[in-house]
Amino acid sequence: MCAIEPWCVPPAQGMSGVVPVPHRTRSPGRIGGTEATLAGDAADHPGVKLSILMPVFNEERTIVRAVEEVLRTPYPCDFEVIVVDDGSTDATEVLLAEMRYDRLVVHRHRENRGKGAALRRAVSLARGSHVVPFDADLEYAAEDIPRMLDPVLKGRCAVVYGVRMFGFNTVYHSLRYAMGNRFLTRLANVLFDACISDLHTCLKLIPLPMLTALDLTEERFGLDTEVTALLLRNGVRPFEVPVSYYSRSHAQGKKIKTHDALVCAWVLVKVRFRRLRTSVTLPQEPAAGPDGPPRPATLRPVKLGESADEITTGKAS
Repeated sequence: MCAIEPWCVPPAQGMSGVVPVPHRTRSPGRIGGTEATLAGDAADHPGVKLSILMPVFNEERTIVRAVEEVLRTPYPCDFEVIVVDDGSTDATEVLLAEMRYDRLVVHRHRENRGKGAALRRAVSLARGSHVVPFDADLEYAAEDIPRMLDPVLKGRCAVVYGVRMFGFNTVYHSLRYAMGNRFLTRLANVLFDACISDLHTCLKLIPLPMLTALDLTEERFGLDTEVTALLLRNGVRPFEVPVSYYSRSHAQGKKIKTHDALVCAWVLVKVRFRRLRTSVTLPQEPAAGPDGPPRPATLRPVKLGESADEITTGKAS
């Protein structure tokens, strides 16, 4: 993957690189002394491995709890957690260095490069079949991730979004942020003839080959918008699963600002009207197995010029 992605380059001489955490099955004083076990039999899904991507910047108050909650959550498949410290200046780096789990990989940017750059670095380190970002600020709950995996493991869909249903299992500190997300979500729906509920949810479960095929350029908060815009532009419509959301205020460390909303709006317009240079790998419709249940969806390259009918039938003109 690093050979074909221009943004996936090894760190320069003298800069921090990947810090693979040594194997350790027990960690006294942390989440009861043991890591999570897999829910059910992981052998039932040998081709599925989840890479949970966690970009971090100055999250000393929440990073330990966030990592431990993700690690102790039972998943129905194999998983790994990749944390990218985006040049934190507080105690985040020290706290991460003290963690020792066999499923945890830590990488550090010597300087702050933006959330988008941290996520793209995490993608370059991922070794799973699917990836899902997870914020370290505890606004989302790790227990929602296994429910997002369920339709994928059943072969119902390839892309799943964990959406925040406003007024249900959510807490917002600002009407401004809630209405801003609603406006940008509606703008995306109009531009791409879509009907998604939550453009800026953090929890986006996407097959790794599909994500790496996207022509991503943003390095800050705009990357979140760019991923969804490119998927919608290429005909992908995510399956939506409701999740919990516990918003925090700026006083509690929230970093997104009004300026970022303007950038996101520009990204939507830019993706809609620019000429795409790459195609993504779209899922075929799941086919019924001999005993009735659908088989897992397969992936195939799709030309950007194909119509919706051609994508569905698998026949290109």
